[in-house]
Amino acid sequence: MTTAKTAPDAAAVYALGRNSGESARLQRQSEELLPESLALLERIGLQPGQKAIDLGCGPSGILGLLSAAVAPDGPVTGVDSDRGHVAMAQEYASQHHLANVEVVAADARRTGLPADSFDLVHARTLLVTVPEPAEVLAEMVRLARPGGWVASQEPDGELWLCYPPLPAWDRLTQIFAASFSRAGADLHIGRRLTELYRDAGLEEISMVAYPGAYPAGHSRRTILPDLVRSLRPVAVELGLAGEHELDGLDHAVREHLADPRTVSMGPLLFVVWGRKPR
Repeated sequence: MTTAKTAPDAAAVYALGRNSGESARLQRQSEELLPESLALLERIGLQPGQKAIDLGCGPSGILGLLSAAVAPDGPVTGVDSDRGHVAMAQEYASQHHLANVEVVAADARRTGLPADSFDLVHARTLLVTVPEPAEVLAEMVRLARPGGWVASQEPDGELWLCYPPLPAWDRLTQIFAASFSRAGADLHIGRRLTELYRDAGLEEISMVAYPGAYPAGHSRRTILPDLVRSLRPVAVELGLAGEHELDGLDHAVREHLADPRTVSMGPLLFVVWGRKPR
């Protein structure tokens, strides 16, 4: 007799930590990636009165952009598995008077929402954090109406670079990769998006990519040490580094990045969208 396996809950498979620092980073991300998200919505042509959903919206996601695009009559749904983030997103919607936004707690792999319901199903930096991204993408396709759009914004971590070279940077990238990938998350998901979209049966697939290069003082410039801070408990638990070493690496890398002469680049951001067949 075999026993059916129960899929782990969303909290168990999410690659990044759940703490106040990670929540704050996600809030900054909404502002940092605003231009790329605006450009995506313009390419898709989301219209007033249409219906949109942001899976894995975190504390804010692109809820404000979606709300403005479909207002005044189009509804927007935000979904996150972290009830703390759901509460933060609800507060964000209230503070910004986003009357057409509803935020619910659900697993992005199986939301329980009606199929064929949304003109746009969007997720940003979500597929990169789960070990089976095709499961989430299948749910995104299920939620889209026939002829509707599915869109993803996901990083590809192949090209981390820093010049002049810094040993602390190299060490921090190693710790990040080992910590992040511990449960099977794919740091190279960006390059795979168009393939995943084709396998999911989507059509009219398009892609653009953005380099993760920012000037000194930009909050996105410190994405590497910020992510390692979120993953610090994992790195320590796995024996990848101790607290003292992590403190030293964090200080050295941030000091190096604060120098405007330093050239650095984080992950490429791949933005992909495709249409569900009619």
